[in-house]
Order: sequence, then structure tokens, then C-alpha cells
Amino acid sequence: MRILCIGDMVSREGVEILERSLPRLRREFEADAVIVNGENSALGNGVELAAYEAIMAAGADVVTGGNHSFQKKSAFELHEEQKRIIRPANATAVTAGRGELTLDFGRERLRVINLSGSLYMSECENPFGCVQRLLQGETDNRQENYGWISAPDGDVIDTDAVTVVDFHAEATSEKRALGFFLDGRVSLVFGTHTHVQTNDAQILPCGTGYITDIGMTGVKNAVLGKSVECCVHNFRYPDERRKITDGKGRCILSGIFANIDPVSKKCTDIRLVSVDK
Repeated sequence: MRILCIGDMVSREGVEILERSLPRLRREFEADAVIVNGENSALGNGVELAAYEAIMAAGADVVTGGNHSFQKKSAFELHEEQKRIIRPANATAVTAGRGELTLDFGRERLRVINLSGSLYMSECENPFGCVQRLLQGETDNRQENYGWISAPDGDVIDTDAVTVVDFHAEATSEKRALGFFLDGRVSLVFGTHTHVQTNDAQILPCGTGYITDIGMTGVKNAVLGKSVECCVHNFRYPDERRKITDGKGRCILSGIFANIDPVSKKCTDIRLVSVDK
């Protein structure tokens, strides 16, 4: 299964570059599925119906979320009514919507799980315990290999579906720890939230594709997609804070492409995707 994952959409500018670029990227990579993190895709922050529909119309199959998923009041209804949008499964402050979904593509099935980090983020259930529960409480039976637990060569990750985890987290250490925790148990773990694409796309020893953060889709010369002037002012003068506004100008699209073996469910290729225009 060939999967495109697109990083945090930031406001209308991010949606617009996705609309221009995703159809071409989907053809170029011959993608079977596209996962887009849309928690900041609405004007300002959050997600709402218009942004969700634009993302889906551009060619996405699943929209994932994060700590801003319910910043808009209408998001509660959106997550209840739309079946292709998910929020962190370990969120404890909201009960609307769902934290995972499975899509049937005929010959293959795709399971997408959304998690939130526990460090420097909104209060949530421990992501390690949550994903362990979602994986049906399975116990590790991987053999000792390189100081960690490793699957024997040729071991099957999941005979039922290709499982992908969007881990929306702040701390690099927590993201990498979860990647190793899930290595050999899911097909792909990618990080979101920090809006900066990291240079550590790799296949972990047990066959799971991993990257700490797939980056941002929005205004390039900005601070996480927001106005440079406002952000610099607020850091310089924290007692005289201004309202943060969206950045303007040239946009980028960031993400990854991953290829998953249909039999073993292991990742065989993972690479950075970037559009700068």
C-alpha cells in the first residue's frame, strides 16, 4: 500500500496549496491513500466543515487531528457526522467523534490511529497505554536483539490491516519512544504538531516506518504558519501580547510518502515530500 501523509494544515493558505498540489502528488506517487492532519485548517485555528470538505475534495482519504481539533464550536458536530475525520484517541476532555478508523480498499485495509502526546500538551490518557489497548492488549513476543525487543526476520506485523499512527506530540523524546514501542506492531508512525519537518525518516529495526514530524502545510516565511510580526512581538513583550494572526505569502506543503508491503505489513520505503511554491 502506497500512502501519502501531509503535515499540519495551517488556515486557508494551507488548504489552498493542498488543493493545488495534492492531485498531482497523488498521481506522481501512485498513492492508494492520503492522510492529512487538519486540526489547524480553519481560519485561525481548529477545523470546521468548509475546511474539511476542501481537504477531502482535494483528494484526502482521512483527516487527523490534535490539540486544536475542538477549538471551533462546530467541530463537535463535525466529528460526530463526518466519518473520515478523527481526533486523538486518548483525549480525555472530549467524547465527540472517534480516535481511529479503518478503510477498506478492496485488496487491502487501512487502519489509522490518532494519538496526542502527554508532555507539554493538553491533559490526556497515557498514549502508550491507549495504543496498547487499541491493539487489543497484545503482549510483546518479539525476541531480544539490539538492546530492545525485535521481531524475528519475516514476522508479520498485522495480518488484518496496514496500521498507521499519527502521533500529535510536542516532545521529540516521546515521539521516538512511541516509535520504538510500536516498532514491529504497526506499519507506520509519523509525528505532527511541531510544524517543522524533521530529517529522520527511517525504517526501524522491526520494519515500522518512522519520522518525528512530517512538517507543516502553510505560509513558509512565518512562525508555524502565523504572522512573524505578532509572534516576535509576543516573545519580546510577553506582558503586552497581541492577537496572533495568520501569515501571508509563499506557501509550502510538507509530508512523507511510505510504501507498505502487502504481505508482511512492513514499511519498505519512506521519504520526505516537500512542495515549495
